[in-house]
Amino acid sequence: MIFWQLLYTFCKIGLFNFGGGYAMIALIHSEVVERWGWLSSQEFTDIVAVSQATPGPIGINVATYAGYTAVVNAGYAPWAGALGAALASGAVVLLPVVLMLLVSRLLQRHRGNRYVASMLGTLRLAVVGIIAAAALLLVSPANFGSLSGDVRQLAVSIVIFVGVFVAARLKVSPIALLLISGAVGLLVYL
Repeated sequence: MIFWQLLYTFCKIGLFNFGGGYAMIALIHSEVVERWGWLSSQEFTDIVAVSQATPGPIGINVATYAGYTAVVNAGYAPWAGALGAALASGAVVLLPVVLMLLVSRLLQRHRGNRYVASMLGTLRLAVVGIIAAAALLLVSPANFGSLSGDVRQLAVSIVIFVGVFVAARLKVSPIALLLISGAVGLLVYL
């Protein structure tokens, strides 16, 4: 049963996702954590972190890990989790690939049309909002800590967040930022 739900859910996510992998994170969270309850919020945050650190597109990586974890959390064996991972990964790209082929042909024909240009400009603004929503989704007490909980975790989280934000604006390599952040976390929490 979960396999059909995964197929349906990730086809839907792929079909209605605009703006790439980061925009997809909020959609996946909404489905796998809030709607179906396959993963906890903490598991999802861990999946996003691992997906960011592994090679490949983040949206597909999140879908892969979420598919695996959902199946294993449902009580299936790890080999069935691998099937869930493959199903979620394939489903999330299936319909967008078909649509992209159709849309690219239409855009080539109507490239100079002012209505098409206006529509694309509006979509760019919507994508910025979706990506911002995904970022705000990850700013939670489970990730940052809170004043009522571990204040040290909150302080370290804020320092790392601000440092990475400033360094990213200064065009520091994302790989270097990940490695430095991991080293700081290791030193602080050892």
